[in-house]
Amino acid sequence: MNRKDIAPELLDRMISRVSTVMVGKESGIRLVLISMLSGGHVLLEDVPGVGKTMLVRAIAACMGGSFGRIQFTYDLMPSDITGISVYHPKSGHFEFRPGPILSNVVLADEINRASPRTQSALLESMEEKKVTVDGTTYPLPRPFFLMATQNPLQFEGTYRLPEAQLDRFLMRLSLGYPSPEQEMDLLSRMQMTHPLERVKPVIMVEEMEAMQREVRTVFVDDSIKQLLVSIAHTSRRHPKLKLGISPRGTLAWMVASQAAAYMNGRMYVTPDDIKETAIAVLSHRMIIHPHSLMAGDNGEEIVLDLLSRISMSPNRSRNGSRP
Repeated sequence: MNRKDIAPELLDRMISRVSTVMVGKESGIRLVLISMLSGGHVLLEDVPGVGKTMLVRAIAACMGGSFGRIQFTYDLMPSDITGISVYHPKSGHFEFRPGPILSNVVLADEINRASPRTQSALLESMEEKKVTVDGTTYPLPRPFFLMATQNPLQFEGTYRLPEAQLDRFLMRLSLGYPSPEQEMDLLSRMQMTHPLERVKPVIMVEEMEAMQREVRTVFVDDSIKQLLVSIAHTSRRHPKLKLGISPRGTLAWMVASQAAAYMNGRMYVTPDDIKETAIAVLSHRMIIHPHSLMAGDNGEEIVLDLLSRISMSPNRSRNGSRP
């Protein structure tokens, strides 16, 4: 049995393992894994106390790689993220001490509490999978996956993430409050011990890296690509949008759809895969006109409107199987 056959089972097991910590958040966990398989990064935006940090820690515990945590504060410096070169007088040489960004899974906690200068230190690592310190470039370990958390902008002491940095997050997710039943279950699970203490690795870093390579081989028919391009171009002319979906957004959407198909045990993309990933991938990449914001419009509603304008049922002969 090859990896393509056992991958869905391993990923389902990882979802189940993380769900012991994050009660009732299976759909969010699934989207995080889709992002990880795509080689992208996730921004978790929600109010304090709903488990953003706990989700990242649980994901890291399910992988056998290294874990780095960066607690963003107003006085955090870029070198606190990337690392620093330390001079040794006896040897007369500089020694590089790596920062927490040089890990397989990185938690950037409350990212919007740091200054824009410090936030920008993440751009090179997120896009190019490397960091440059004192003119020397250091590659990040593979796979590299960053999950950032942020509180809503109206909270005190927060800075707005620049659009260039937002665009480098494959997905933006919100966990939301649990239902009363889920919260009762949460209290029972954590009464004696924290379930995170019992989470063991399910997938090794080498397996995840191999899965990321296989995701890129998932077949995408031209009819599916045409759907993506049509929706992207429609967004650029949408009356409620000041700025539509960029070509980088279209590419990210395609890769996320490949990962969604892979998680379902398929090696070809269907319209259901692009619908599943649309809101998480696209909603933060658009800039809404101020008058539309005042009217109460949001990114999720506009993405749903874009999907409704385009036929999502191309001929089966063109998307149902590989030629």
